[in-house]
Amino acid sequence: MFKRAASFKFLLKCCGSKVFVRHQTGGSCDVEKKGLVLGVYEGCCPGEFKLTPAADKFDKCVDGKITALLQGIKLRRNKAYVFGNVGDEFFQVAVANLGPESVGENPAEGLEQCRENIRTAVGLGTTALQDQGLTRIYVEEFTNAEAAAEGAALAVWTYQDWKNKEDRIAEAKIEPFGIQDDEGWRVGLLKANAQNIARGIQEAPSNLMSPILICRYAAELLCPCGTKVDLWDKNWLEANKFSAFLSMAKGSCEPPALLQLSYCGGNPDEKPILMVGKNATFDSGGVNLKRCGDLSLERADISSAAVTIAVFRAVSQMQLPINLIAMIALYENMPSGMALKPGDVLMARNGKTILMEDVALSGRIVSADLLTYIDGFQPCLVMHMGTTDTTASPVVGYPATGVWSTSDILWEELFRAGMLTGDRFWRFPIWKYFRTRIKDHGGTDTSNRGRGHGKPQMLTPFLLEFAPPCVDLVHFDLTDTGRAARGLIMPYLRKGLMTGRPTRPLIQFLYRVACPHDPFSVCC
Repeated sequence: MFKRAASFKFLLKCCGSKVFVRHQTGGSCDVEKKGLVLGVYEGCCPGEFKLTPAADKFDKCVDGKITALLQGIKLRRNKAYVFGNVGDEFFQVAVANLGPESVGENPAEGLEQCRENIRTAVGLGTTALQDQGLTRIYVEEFTNAEAAAEGAALAVWTYQDWKNKEDRIAEAKIEPFGIQDDEGWRVGLLKANAQNIARGIQEAPSNLMSPILICRYAAELLCPCGTKVDLWDKNWLEANKFSAFLSMAKGSCEPPALLQLSYCGGNPDEKPILMVGKNATFDSGGVNLKRCGDLSLERADISSAAVTIAVFRAVSQMQLPINLIAMIALYENMPSGMALKPGDVLMARNGKTILMEDVALSGRIVSADLLTYIDGFQPCLVMHMGTTDTTASPVVGYPATGVWSTSDILWEELFRAGMLTGDRFWRFPIWKYFRTRIKDHGGTDTSNRGRGHGKPQMLTPFLLEFAPPCVDLVHFDLTDTGRAARGLIMPYLRKGLMTGRPTRPLIQFLYRVACPHDPFSVCC
């Protein structure tokens, strides 16, 4: 399918990987308050517990105060307990419950349970200390430094770019405490920081993250890291016959743009992996207006661009030996006298006609033009992402991102990446039956909605009508997972804030493609 690169070690040279976290200030005091997050395992019987090695070592340094404070407490699963006056070095200490000690891979749940328990425990501990106003938070290794760093950096992230400076939550630093796996810690911060970048793009108001503005942001973020950024405007799109794309954008006064990202870390003769995404910086649904109560969240329709930009940032920092290209379509889908109407017919770049049955399903129209254009890059793999179908959300919901893959091998790698990062994927079928549902609609070649039940299943067969032949394609639906966090499945993502998913599993997947022989860090 594609040529694999040789073994490679992370080189975090470009752009740095410094991560700051935020805390609630309690006043004007300038004294820096330090906190510490430690771990504890549940015992077999009620009231029994076992400290992690780092926690046990710290407990001995403070004359057994941690053990004494935990005595008699009925440890609750996935909960952090905050104690004060434990030694002189730290203002407060959070002891996070990791659950049972002997857990590992759980294929039935699609999780590496040890890592996920660490992320959850660390996230709860750092959040608890942050809410107490601490300015520097130290985190122990929890047997897996990468997972500990991810949980800490993701949990304390907030979005406050448009607040007055005097009202903003002050910044604090996350620091390792007794970390032996320094590289794992730095990689965990890098992945979490990339996901937080995606979250920031998703949270930005659509009037301040228009197609042109997000292109400028991508250039400022990625060019210093060695990624080439090209912006193609409306005139270029017209000259290259992106008529379907332009038709979807003509309902808005904001001009559309096509953003191309190019990272060349592999040999020049190696075929690239190509990431494709439709991104309405705001998707009202056009004349098929969506529910007004949910419209403010439609700024998250930019999730595909947010995740793609974040992935390129991480890949550039890690200097992965891989060739990666992204084509990101940016536009607004708005109702106006110029907007498309249900029943209109469009023609994609490859000459196939499309019946516009539902103008709210704009992304697949834009993607049709993109997929016909990328054949010139001769990709070895096409990865398509988007918030493409709200009817897919009730099927999988918040826990997993829906995946449609033409390759069993690719799916196995994606499943593994989701298991290790705690950000799961779930595969849906691509049956010939569904391809018949989007074809033969009267006088047109295809329909953007399809006939019959199973509408989430119609998209990937539709994309295959325009994708390069004989190239593996994977589609990711971010409709539910790529928006605001629910705070139930992943407690280390604050409720109500955008998630930036699935940034980390995609980074992990690309790492495995580039460096298949490098070992993973594992829980001990």
